[in-house]
Amino acid sequence: MSKIPLNRPSLVGNEMNYILDAVQRGQLSGDGYYTQRCNALIEELTQSPKALVTHSCTAALEMAAILCDLEPGDEVILPSFTFVSTANAIALRGAVPVFVDIDPSTLNIDPACVEDAVTERTKAIFAVHYASFPADMDALAKIAGTHDLILVEDAAQALGSTYKGRPAGSLGDLAAFSFHETKNVISGEGGALTVNKPSLVERAEIIREKGTNRSRFIRGEVDKYTWVDIGSSYLPGELISSFLYAQLEVETDITTRRLSLFDRYYEAFTPLAEKGLLRLPVVPPHTTGNGHMFYLMMEDAETRNELSSYMRENGVIAPFHYIPLHSAPAGRKFSRAHGDLDVTDKISDTLIRLPMFVALGADIEMVIDHVTDFFSQRPVSRTFS
Repeated sequence: MSKIPLNRPSLVGNEMNYILDAVQRGQLSGDGYYTQRCNALIEELTQSPKALVTHSCTAALEMAAILCDLEPGDEVILPSFTFVSTANAIALRGAVPVFVDIDPSTLNIDPACVEDAVTERTKAIFAVHYASFPADMDALAKIAGTHDLILVEDAAQALGSTYKGRPAGSLGDLAAFSFHETKNVISGEGGALTVNKPSLVERAEIIREKGTNRSRFIRGEVDKYTWVDIGSSYLPGELISSFLYAQLEVETDITTRRLSLFDRYYEAFTPLAEKGLLRLPVVPPHTTGNGHMFYLMMEDAETRNELSSYMRENGVIAPFHYIPLHSAPAGRKFSRAHGDLDVTDKISDTLIRLPMFVALGADIEMVIDHVTDFFSQRPVSRTFS
């Protein structure tokens, strides 16, 4: 039986042509022709004044943590329902990730919980845009402004999404994107940092260039470059950037195709939701997504696990998502939770993801049929109220 994976990376444009061109241009190290074109196109897509392509979203988050001037004992507020890189970037600076609960509808960080978690040691807020839908950035920006905090978007899943008409990546002081092969726009591994606070731009360049002012040297602003700050080698090579640029060129088309799949799932499962058998994703007010993910919520963990197993038996990969970081071994060692994270725990136990990639095509109907068949064969014992 052929399997339908959760994700399958696709060639969508001029990837191979641009890779060959990059080789022929004779520079394979970072910040060459294609890296610079990626930076410019990301700035255009996000309406951010400065974009810096990195070798991963993890690298972009680590740069953001350095730019926040985090020191041992400082605290950063973030959701526990996120990928480990969000918290690792904070812990690597010796600061404390402070996990708060998420909104039960949107699955994004709950601003009321953020406000309640602020202490004199709080330095920043890391807001994750879950399933590509931006968090409540106005509320978070108000909290950040009141307490003089830096607001960072973990926009790993959100390129092309908007909040009140503004693109993800332009909503906080800093934002991190992912171009991992599981995302919409891909380069295998890859990421980007957008910098919306002018005072942080020059230092961001320095951190990305191993702590040197090499970027200024390349622009002819200094006659030599040297070590001026902490940093690391966060640049991608030109082969990665050339592949990425081909994908970025057709980002609008990729988003359109994925949103059509999202809409098809939503339409197909609405009757099951109306019967109380499952819950559909909630699109937060004033936002648009990019079709990165389609998930379903079950009433309990037992139903979720049974559905996941049923799908696998029928050749469809439909897994859960994050294990909450506050309950992980490293989470218990390096972080703390503020209050009970009951919503986070419930979501982690009951959420299931369905296949979503641009080449899914007609196979989406097979996925839909298997989910529908599962519920038609299963005695209804519990439903959403």
